[in-house]
Amino acid sequence: MSWYVLLVLLVGAERLAELVIARRNARWSLARGGVVSGRGHYPWMVALHTGLLAGCLLEAGLADRPSVPALGWPMLVLVAASQGLRWWCIIALGHRWNTQVIVVPGLPPVTRGPYRLRRLRHPNYVAVAVEGAALPLVHGAWITAVTFTVLNAALMVVRIRCEEAALSSAVPMPPGRVTT
Repeated sequence: MSWYVLLVLLVGAERLAELVIARRNARWSLARGGVVSGRGHYPWMVALHTGLLAGCLLEAGLADRPSVPALGWPMLVLVAASQGLRWWCIIALGHRWNTQVIVVPGLPPVTRGPYRLRRLRHPNYVAVAVEGAALPLVHGAWITAVTFTVLNAALMVVRIRCEEAALSSAVPMPPGRVTT
């Protein structure tokens, strides 16, 4: 169990690193006229992601869930892959990546990294969904996995609608103009 606690704590530390980057990027976006949308659902996202980490530890520990290597190892691979996809998204979006919906009017859509795949419009949310299901299952916390997946799906409907509306309301930048 101690290795699983370490894994969950590492994911938690990664989330804290994301928040540091998000705050820096929010300052960048707001200094360029960025508009924040979806403030109402954001606290629910924070609660859900915090609950995921707590649920992993509580269910694995209190319910004495066994670690089943045949399930745990593939789930650990999915956790690692989801982290890789998440950081690919963060790097591709650069200053525009954030945990909140902040759109700088006039900037064109990002079309590099995983965002060049037109059919996968929100790759970061794929990473979140995979990690949210896989992390609990690394140590058999299936109630946490199911609960997070259901609640995250409902929240993603709200989040993606919010994000799409915010992106569609942003006026594209004229050709040849570059903002850094």
